[in-house]
Amino acid sequence: MQLKGCVRVIFTAFIIFILPLVAQMKKRVAVFTFEDKTDRSYHWWDGRQPGDGMADMLTTALVKSNKYVVMERQEMSRLLQEQQLGQSGIVTEQSAAQIGKMLGVELAVVGSVTEFGHTKKDMGINVKGFGFGTKSQKATVAVDVRLINTSSGEIIAAESVRKEKSSSGIRLDTPDGRFNNANQFDNSLVGKATRSAINKIVELIDQHSASMPWEGKILKVSGNTVFIKPGVDGGVQVGDSFVIYSVGEELVDPDTGLSLGSEEQKVGKIEITQVLDKYSKAKVSMGGGFSVGDMVRLQ
Repeated sequence: MQLKGCVRVIFTAFIIFILPLVAQMKKRVAVFTFEDKTDRSYHWWDGRQPGDGMADMLTTALVKSNKYVVMERQEMSRLLQEQQLGQSGIVTEQSAAQIGKMLGVELAVVGSVTEFGHTKKDMGINVKGFGFGTKSQKATVAVDVRLINTSSGEIIAAESVRKEKSSSGIRLDTPDGRFNNANQFDNSLVGKATRSAINKIVELIDQHSASMPWEGKILKVSGNTVFIKPGVDGGVQVGDSFVIYSVGEELVDPDTGLSLGSEEQKVGKIEITQVLDKYSKAKVSMGGGFSVGDMVRLQ
């Protein structure tokens, strides 16, 4: 009975103290432009191709969910150019993981749009000698999406998402690949199929990111004061305690060239004393010898 009581106390403490802390920490995500493998007959109202438009829609959906810190896509494009990655216009798993590490994100999202458009069919109906013309239409949007753990470069999920929307009637008003504004696109069949596909991708990210460990990084060390990222945007709060790990030499698979992670050593603990938008200040509560770039993790 004493053992059961002890287990109950431990479990209750976990629910009360640990789970709320884990829930508040936001994972950081980078969404890269999707490769466009369609016939390019469709475009957004502002001229963007489906790959660009869908990546922007996914970014907006993740931000609105308030579950993630999402990187600015302009910053990602700048880093890709500076590092001479993705020069072909196609972001690979390796280049996405590399840029993701530079941005300090845990998860990178890459993909390709394989279908984007609609088909029409005219149907004639004869009733008691009278002919009636009707139309049917089906919109299809398909995306191959991959979720990448930036620490290891490993693809943790790869899914093909395909959504269809259909309609029939005497008159159909979805334009043939031309949209004058966002409202017209949202109300079209292809717009609705696109939104459905985006929602499915968000579900996949929710599902697979939950098992990934939250991480931060040391930005600066000044005596007993440590500056880390993230701050408020990552869910950090005053009083939070974190463990610091020193990161050793990166281990690279000689056959694939992919990172297999790095050797790590626990070097101490910190406690958050001040939280700003993008970074936080902490005091050393145990250990020392911290360096810029060391990993910050939950206890």
